[in-house]
Amino acid sequence: MKDYFAHESSYVDEPCEIGEGTKIWHFSHIMAGCRIGRNCNIGQNVVISPDVVIGDNVKIQNNVSVYTGVVCEDDVFIGPSAVFTNVINPRSHINRKNEFRKTIIRKGASIGANATIVCGHEIGMYAFIGAGAVVTRNVPDFALVVGNPARHAGWMCRCGSRLDFSNDKNTAVCRECGSEYIMEGSRVRLK
Repeated sequence: MKDYFAHESSYVDEPCEIGEGTKIWHFSHIMAGCRIGRNCNIGQNVVISPDVVIGDNVKIQNNVSVYTGVVCEDDVFIGPSAVFTNVINPRSHINRKNEFRKTIIRKGASIGANATIVCGHEIGMYAFIGAGAVVTRNVPDFALVVGNPARHAGWMCRCGSRLDFSNDKNTAVCRECGSEYIMEGSRVRLK
């Protein structure tokens, strides 16, 4: 008996690992060799390609293709119709499966609707990728990036609220949850 739910219209290829409590919704395809953690929610029309790794408590909204080379740590949110790539210079007539580039989405990061993540980059812990952004470089922990190409627009708390570093002390306290942060150079960390 399986410990996860898969809607009858979805396909789950074997072998793959799917954690307890995970839900896979309509018309999704989970391909052989992928690993999906516990308590994930895989929305409608999602494809998870071979060898993808998805941590625990990951939410993947409708119409997302997560291609080989992508690793999502725990508590990641991927908005509807977000796009991942895995080859930097694709051509239909050239097989480049040996050139897949790894993309890592660190714990707690959120990727907005219709964002594009160009392969070979790392999205930092609790980073926030705005809707429609095109990520073409690494994104630091707690950073907010928006636009095309994505550019730094601020800092975000673990709870999802924007942080204010306007004081002269390089510190911020989240107005929502009270967490404290320190800015060191161009990086932010939890105090």
